[in-house]
Amino acid sequence: MLKRARNNLPERRSDSRFETPRASSHTVGRMTTIRNFADIAKALRRNTSDIAKFLFRELGVPGELKGNELVLNGKINERLINQRLEEFVAEYVICKECRKPDTDMKKENDFFVLKCQACGARRSFKA
Repeated sequence: MLKRARNNLPERRSDSRFETPRASSHTVGRMTTIRNFADIAKALRRNTSDIAKFLFRELGVPGELKGNELVLNGKINERLINQRLEEFVAEYVICKECRKPDTDMKKENDFFVLKCQACGARRSFKA
């Protein structure tokens, strides 16, 4: 009976309704501009300043926000930018318990907390 029940189950689909947005960048001289930076922040539901600080630190370059774009002071490969964005998503967007992107970043007392809206899990993280 167990084999028959397993055969009647529908195929498992991956629960990956969330895809990490890809950065679209171009380099002029020694400046790299991420053109769709505001769209990335909107898709991740995070502040542009939080993502920008992370990228500045991880890429080791200074930069600034100009409107909907992020300007990095250096020649940065688009592949490297996308890798760092995936690291940001894994650390600050995806819930470690249920693996869903339905999280909010909050500051409670002196701690930063990532709270999952889907499963209710809470964990602290470094700022």
